[in-house]
Amino acid sequence: MLVRKTWQTTRRALTLTAIAAFVTGGAFLSAGTASAATTLVSNSCTGSVTGQMGDQVAIDGASVKTLVTNGANNAGTLAIGSWAGDSIAKNHSILVGQVPNSAGGEASGAAIGKAVRTALANSGTWGLGLDWNKTLNSVESTVAKGCGLTLLAANYVAPSTPTQPNAGGTQGSTGTAPGGASGNLSNLNAGTAGGTGGSAPMRDYSGIPTATAGTAVAPGVRYPANGILPGDASAPQAGAGDQSGQGADIRDAGNAQSLASNSASNDVQLPMLLAVIVLAGVTAGLVRTWVLRRAS
Repeated sequence: MLVRKTWQTTRRALTLTAIAAFVTGGAFLSAGTASAATTLVSNSCTGSVTGQMGDQVAIDGASVKTLVTNGANNAGTLAIGSWAGDSIAKNHSILVGQVPNSAGGEASGAAIGKAVRTALANSGTWGLGLDWNKTLNSVESTVAKGCGLTLLAANYVAPSTPTQPNAGGTQGSTGTAPGGASGNLSNLNAGTAGGTGGSAPMRDYSGIPTATAGTAVAPGVRYPANGILPGDASAPQAGAGDQSGQGADIRDAGNAQSLASNSASNDVQLPMLLAVIVLAGVTAGLVRTWVLRRAS
């Protein structure tokens, strides 16, 4: 009888212990789940928010109250902007994004405008005027233009860069680098300052122009004393000579004609005589004028 009572007491204690353990474990699990879903609430819809990767990001409705008011008043739907602004300001947590699994990201103005539109539509305010959809469109556009958040992950660690393999062979060997260039590798001594012990391909000088046989020109030919290069098309060329011994391409400058007669080179024709007479007359007139001025 005593053994039965002792067993019943022990079984009851074990049952209570199991129930307590289950409740406690469930509490721990609930606490863990709650702590994982962290929400960061920003008091402004612009600027930056720093958190842990995966954190939810929200804005306080009061930060967009003025934008909502202006958007509703400008909708042209007889909306009461102050009522819409007061309604959104009562919403202290409007989800707009999440901290990314990288160094940073953003909650764009378009995303914030869409979130505010949804929150305002669900508020049931009487300030949206006669055409709710048009008013909400105006509010969303106004908020999108005035907002934008930068999201930074404080616990992000950049991955390490793997070492690049040697191109064309092992360290110190000769190979062919991509593109057909020489693959000679020079080692970076790890014992020297700045040395890493890695390897880098030699510089490729194949693209530098070089002088080849038959293309080089002597300085005397490139810059001749008479200023004319051999084969220059602008230089006079030897052609069939005329009776005077000049080439066919060499002509007298101008178009002058002799005043002498064709029969005798020493004869003076009438135009020459007239020129001499006119010159003498002009000279006489100038002398007379000069003499009279001196006499007076």
